[in-house]
Amino acid sequence: MCQSCHVPAVSTYRTADRRQRRDRGHREGAAGLTTNAPHAAQAAQSVTLPASLDEAVAALAAMPAAVPVAGGTDLMAAVNAGLLRPAALVGLGRINEIRGWQYQDGHALLGAGLTHARMGRPDFAALIPALAAAARAAGPPQIRNAGTLGGNIASAAPTGDALPVLAALEAELIIVGPGGQREIPVSHLLAGREMLSPGELIGFVRVPLLHAPQVFLKATGRTGPGRAVASVGLVLDPARRGVRIAVGAVAPMPLRPLEAEQWVASLIDWDGERMLAPEALEAFGEYVGAACVPDQGDPVPAGVLHLRRTVAVLARRALGRALTS
Repeated sequence: MCQSCHVPAVSTYRTADRRQRRDRGHREGAAGLTTNAPHAAQAAQSVTLPASLDEAVAALAAMPAAVPVAGGTDLMAAVNAGLLRPAALVGLGRINEIRGWQYQDGHALLGAGLTHARMGRPDFAALIPALAAAARAAGPPQIRNAGTLGGNIASAAPTGDALPVLAALEAELIIVGPGGQREIPVSHLLAGREMLSPGELIGFVRVPLLHAPQVFLKATGRTGPGRAVASVGLVLDPARRGVRIAVGAVAPMPLRPLEAEQWVASLIDWDGERMLAPEALEAFGEYVGAACVPDQGDPVPAGVLHLRRTVAVLARRALGRALTS
């Protein structure tokens, strides 16, 4: 390998702290518009159908044990598994203000109620292509038609397809609650650094419009739709001369290999053709794989080595496609 493609042995990635988000003590509905609610022993006794976010917040404040729900893909799985018996439900499907998007100061303001099917359409793909690709990969049609962007975020499942894309885009969440609105980075919620308070919901997701190449790729253990074994969201940011990549499914939250990002960005001719030699792409993939799938024992288990190779291949391919887009 050429000297310019040398990969340092140690990488730093953003783990914040890798606490399990399951310790947050809150239950999620499929819209991911989450409230703190204890387990309830009985089935839901009441269903409230607010027509606005303000009404939804008021309903959750009045019923602390209520669970918000839109598509129901995550909620019903938990109910069917016996993990959740909500005392009350607050249905969010009639809240039109969170089912679309709008432009705002160089950003797209996405409603948390956007379904994967809606985000997968060509008009949305022209806006945020990596997020559209993640939405199309979210599962079979019945899941894409029901599941929502907000649900993917608040459920915070490691295999959530939208999560590495949102982390790479450095998206922000607009939280609505009894005290009004507040904004937090999506990475803070996913890492457990900031929680949702009682009565709060994820109302919107603010995503920067980069007008630059971005890619989502994932590997599954089967042919066709399936849960990710590993996934990557990668974006180029020519204005900041940066590369951002987040790796999903290999840890409780998406991982950002920051040193790998900085290293490969320094090799790109941002004022020229933005091409890299195959050796540099290969080295970048290895760098990301080593950073996000560290050794676990000596000798390293074969499963860990396979996962690391998978991440390396995804990272290499994602960067290669972004540079040639």
